[in-house]
Amino acid sequence: MDQIKHNYVQVDGLKLHFAEIGSESSPVVLFFHGFPEISYTWRHQMIAVAKAGYRAIAPDYRGYGLSDIPAEPEKTSFADLVADTATILASLAISKVFVIGKDFGGMVGYIFALFFPEKLAGIITLGIPYMPPEALQQLQTLPEGFYMRRWLEPGRAEADFGRFDAKTVVRKIYILFSNSEVPIAGENQEILDLVEPSAPLPSWFTEEDLETYGASYAKSGFLTALQVPYRSLLERIAPPNHDPNAPIVVAPSLFITGEQDFFFNFPGMEEYLENGIKQFLPNLEIIYIPEASHFLPEQFPAKTNQLLLDFLKRNNY
Repeated sequence: MDQIKHNYVQVDGLKLHFAEIGSESSPVVLFFHGFPEISYTWRHQMIAVAKAGYRAIAPDYRGYGLSDIPAEPEKTSFADLVADTATILASLAISKVFVIGKDFGGMVGYIFALFFPEKLAGIITLGIPYMPPEALQQLQTLPEGFYMRRWLEPGRAEADFGRFDAKTVVRKIYILFSNSEVPIAGENQEILDLVEPSAPLPSWFTEEDLETYGASYAKSGFLTALQVPYRSLLERIAPPNHDPNAPIVVAPSLFITGEQDFFFNFPGMEEYLENGIKQFLPNLEIIYIPEASHFLPEQFPAKTNQLLLDFLKRNNY
């Protein structure tokens, strides 16, 4: 981890952090984290791709990790995260990248690809595939206790999370999201109560990892994270000249999912991956990992690294 450098860029009066490793002359791999993750999530992958001859860059979004918190977190949007990314790349004079996104980081990656197709060498997402706005809206049909619906409701998650310190919140979410069941609370139950206090951490997630995440969210809080992705989920963003019937990405693309990932078990997801997604991503490859959960990069770092490197080498620019 000492090999990874930490740099900052000013955007809209905010000091935004990005982790970096690798030669400045090497092809660039841009890593987008999800929630409850931060740039630290990509520690194994960043070192692996740098050793393979790439330059790895992993930003903390505004309001996450070591980046500054916006003055009004509730007004943060996916568009802000994409614009921040473009500013970081411009400050580093980077014109082309591979994008790797985990969880909602894939959504950030696809929006980035829509606005900057000329910058995209290829895109990999893990855990969550590309989903059109219509599919995202269908998530609203899941029961009232579905975690995304609960966290969409202003004040509900704040009250739920506020009962615990940041480290405990992260601990509970990591345990919860490591299960294969879709998280749905009962009528008189909060989402974090789905995890018993005595439940153990996943075997691949160390106390040191938890300390790092806990310290990060103790600094940043969860307000920006609740806004993006959850309360911005139905935000529609596309370039003015985008044909809604055109593919989202024509560059090489890869989706990796664990068969034990709760998101893979969403109603209709298996059918969508088999028969629907290719209309949006005509050059998509899908890889299923039977034993993997939602946290593939941390649960199986060696396997993840090999899949990423295979894709990068096949599509090198």
